Amino acid sequence: MRLLLVEDDRLLADGLASQLEKAGFSVDIGRTARDARVLGEQEDYRAAVLDLGLPDGNGLDVLAQWRRHQIEFPVLILTARGDWQDKVDGLKAGADDYLAKPFQVEELVARIHAVVRRSEGRIHSVLKAGPFELDENRQSLKVPGGQEHSLTGTEFRLLRCLMSRPGHVFSKEQLLEQLYNLNESPSDNVIEAYIRRLRKLVGPDTISTRRGQGYLFNDAI
Repeated sequence: MRLLLVEDDRLLADGLASQLEKAGFSVDIGRTARDARVLGEQEDYRAAVLDLGLPDGNGLDVLAQWRRHQIEFPVLILTARGDWQDKVDGLKAGADDYLAKPFQVEELVARIHAVVRRSEGRIHSVLKAGPFELDENRQSLKVPGGQEHSLTGTEFRLLRCLMSRPGHVFSKEQLLEQLYNLNESPSDNVIEAYIRRLRKLVGPDTISTRRGQGYLFNDAI
């Protein structure tokens, strides 16, 4: 799952990005309001964590501009401000949740998962597609028969993307965008390699290849 983190404190941003990647996210960092506006409009994110106090503008203005441009990924506001009015203003501007500094990374991860689940119309942290169950908290897959498999971060991100929309064809480019951030340069055949690994867990027919189009998760198996 690809995430945009907008935070001008370099040490905090780098530390959070590292922790979020361990939790199964692919993270791009924006350090200014301009970065946030451009990345939010040009890239395909599933969610954003947005600091309000940016060196060249207010995060609320960025959020309002995203919403005016019909950019509707869920946004969690992250700020050191504790005034209740900031929370109200953020929610009015289109934020989906609010977390004040200081905080525990575990709470941030849980809140991100929660806003994404709500945006997808889900309640639980287990993503189900056909007989398969993907546990977002444990990054594990339960297959028919009850056996559970732990996944690597990349396996988890790829499988989550496919299972989130069963029957939908994802191009290789779309999958690469969700798996890797802008600073990474994966090889051309990395998707094929991970698809082969996942097929060993779910079966060769569960993840189908559409020639010239991409891959889809078949939940009718």
